[in-house]
Amino acid sequence: MKEKKQLRFGFTTGTCAAIAAKAAARMLLGEELLEKEQIMTPKGILVCTSIYDAKKVDKGFSCAVKKDAGDDPDVTNGILIYSTVELLETDEIVITGGEGVGIVTKAGLHQEIGEYAINPVPKKMIEKEVREVLERKGYFCGALVTIHVPEGKEIAKRTFNPRIGIVDGISILGTSGIVEPMSEKALLESISVEMNVAKANGTKRLILTPGNYGEEFIRDSLKLELSEVVKCSNFVGETIDMAVEKGFESILLIGHIGKFVKLAAGIMNTHSHQADGRMEVFVAHAALVGVPSKILKNMMESVTTDEVIGILQENGYLEPAMESIMKKVDFHIRQRCLNEVPIGAVLFSNKFGLLGITNEAERLLKC
Repeated sequence: MKEKKQLRFGFTTGTCAAIAAKAAARMLLGEELLEKEQIMTPKGILVCTSIYDAKKVDKGFSCAVKKDAGDDPDVTNGILIYSTVELLETDEIVITGGEGVGIVTKAGLHQEIGEYAINPVPKKMIEKEVREVLERKGYFCGALVTIHVPEGKEIAKRTFNPRIGIVDGISILGTSGIVEPMSEKALLESISVEMNVAKANGTKRLILTPGNYGEEFIRDSLKLELSEVVKCSNFVGETIDMAVEKGFESILLIGHIGKFVKLAAGIMNTHSHQADGRMEVFVAHAALVGVPSKILKNMMESVTTDEVIGILQENGYLEPAMESIMKKVDFHIRQRCLNEVPIGAVLFSNKFGLLGITNEAERLLKC
């Protein structure tokens, strides 16, 4: 809710590609031209939307879905995401990109260098939907799905892609399939409400995490109950403030290194448009523990935190560098809550696992 208005969810580019692929597969296998198609997203929300520009192309069928970002400000809102489906003699579902889908040029992302920037969850969604259509129609073969975005190359110039080494197009993204409104005021209000519910249900140790990666790590690696978890998005500082104000007995921050390494610099809004500084933080602390300048230069030129961690690990400096970083994270989060509440932090990477933990966090994890 924002100013008594209910904000509307949207759906991701990955959901667009999956719906278009499902519709194209159905029409390829003989169904009449479809006006609408639907899928169930990983979030558990059914998305039904219109199909555009359906047509036969060469050996396949192609159609598009219009990206709907809901009430979230998103430069991809309204663009058409196309999927073209062709049958293969093998039983594999091959998913690739075409015009307007970005290509990875630097290491450290979900894809290898030279691959299209189509993330794992959208790939699984597309494969699932196309496979189900094939089997329902009695086709026990595979398919080639090609995603293309005519406006993608131009739109990508207004995204973060050029900074992280993805060229010539947008990324096909999404972990839940759903875009949730990111109005700052509205999001802070929703975080506050979620915290109120947690407090009312007896939560004393509040666990804060930015999003889905954190939840997965908390559940799968730390084996903690998600009932204590509140998503703070990028608003770490404001959420700490609210947690102190609401009287939680302790606060445990658990987040991906790509966001939470910024806390070591006192950056409490981790959105890339507000501040970055990830590489600067790593390089500063690496220098403090004696990493040679040649390695520091390679670190500074890295694109992702996983790439930097890999460099530190290969050269035997990961543990001391992370120890230095965690001391600063601990300092800044204690300063933010004015030492009124016990607070700790855990930093992890999807690739490298647990990377750092403050002393207070070790204690809070046992509570």
